[in-house]
Amino acid sequence: MTLILDTGALIALERNDRAMWRRLKSALLASEIPITHGAVVGQAWRGPGSRSALLALALAGVEVRSVDESLGKRSGELLSRAKKSDVSDAAVVLLSADGDAIVTSDADDLKILAQAAGRVIDLIRV
Repeated sequence: MTLILDTGALIALERNDRAMWRRLKSALLASEIPITHGAVVGQAWRGPGSRSALLALALAGVEVRSVDESLGKRSGELLSRAKKSDVSDAAVVLLSADGDAIVTSDADDLKILAQAAGRVIDLIRV
């Protein structure tokens, strides 16, 4: 199982949410590197120094993938099928595989996107 981090997860880490830090630490101790994509980082990042110090620390243990042309096109196609509009959410779902867990504050939209993508995933609310 891979832990996929949506914007809400990164914001929780930046706010020093203990439960989210435990999730991250548990994944790393199990040698399971959590993943996210660059647009998610952009939605959570607010600057250098102390403004994003905790987030920077957390990102050191996270694989941040690019939203390249292929992922962008597949995200657009998924949005069309699901009748949704958030490219970042669609890309997060497409990073997942069956059995993975997505940590999010937007579980309702991600559930719709996961169903449209045919993914069987766990959604963990933060």
